[in-house]
Amino acid sequence: MSIENFKIDSKKNEVNMKNELSKKLTKSEIAEFEKEIEEIRRETLSKLGEEDANYIRDIERQARYFTILGRLLIHFSLDPLTWSAGVTLLGLGKIIDNMELGHNVMHGQYDWMNDPHLNSQTFDWDNACENGHWKFSHNYMHHTYTNILGKDHDLGYGMTRVSSDQEWKPENLVQIITNLGLALIFEYGVGRHGRDVEFKEMDESRKTDALKQENSSRFTKKISRLLIRDYLVFPLLAGPGAGKVLLGNLAANVMRNLWTYSVIFCGHFTQDIEIFHQQGIENESRGDWYLRQLKGSSNLEGNKLFYMLTGHLSHQIEHHMFPDLPANRYEEIAPKIQSICKKYNQNYNTGNFFSQFLQVGKRILAYSFPNPIAEKIMAA
Repeated sequence: MSIENFKIDSKKNEVNMKNELSKKLTKSEIAEFEKEIEEIRRETLSKLGEEDANYIRDIERQARYFTILGRLLIHFSLDPLTWSAGVTLLGLGKIIDNMELGHNVMHGQYDWMNDPHLNSQTFDWDNACENGHWKFSHNYMHHTYTNILGKDHDLGYGMTRVSSDQEWKPENLVQIITNLGLALIFEYGVGRHGRDVEFKEMDESRKTDALKQENSSRFTKKISRLLIRDYLVFPLLAGPGAGKVLLGNLAANVMRNLWTYSVIFCGHFTQDIEIFHQQGIENESRGDWYLRQLKGSSNLEGNKLFYMLTGHLSHQIEHHMFPDLPANRYEEIAPKIQSICKKYNQNYNTGNFFSQFLQVGKRILAYSFPNPIAEKIMAA
């Protein structure tokens, strides 16, 4: 069964209201689409080498240097300007560590280098989400079941209604406000989400109290280590300046969280993304899977610095099609994917950051209301 056959079929859902953004492909067209996408993958793999290794090692150095310099400036600052510069540099270090380094390394994009510092099995990032929880909830569940209701737990992260086929609850009325709170503490929200998804997806026969405790303990240990480091150890090292260091670390973490939230939500919840049911997924071809990744993702347009700071999740479409290819290759791949999409009359969802973010806000606002109101807002 092809992807077109298990798309959500409610008459008034957000996809049908758009009058089908993309042409429905036949089985033979899907097979040809798959071949052309696979050829891009093979071509890119053949190019991987020293250039990519040097790139990610340089990124690792940048994250480390920005972090060290930021902490030093915060620690020794004597005026608001120096303190602010320290916060900015520390925030940038955390953003680079999370987005371009940690996220991509933990996808296994650089495992071929055989570098123990840049291997998906050993890398540890500056983020409250425990590595194993992240790899299961994100690398496996989200990337395998992208935008499938009941399987992709990243669809609203369990607290945001983003589709007419999700049950409306009274608490959804305030989801604009709860999303602001989520944005401020995004790493902790994702950390808890990863913990919950791993336990929820376990076979029922394995769900013991001991295993639940062990699962929670992994999250608790990770978050405790980061909280102690940023809000106890470094402030105490500053002596009389403990307050400015604590506040500086808090500001840098909020800076990182707001940026990460914005980039991720722009990549997944713009107005035109499509959502699917589980029926038929067991017979999904690789071509169907590529189409689902395309239909469930949104890109952001910018320059090379912007792309790097987003962890190249500005190219969310390419990332979802090729999550294990080095992200620095996505900019090169993107025009080829866009050309293939044009050839097969498939919507390639891209736009500038502000346009895409406004669409995210519209979607969150619309689905905070019951369907009759939500549909009117989405159609406006």
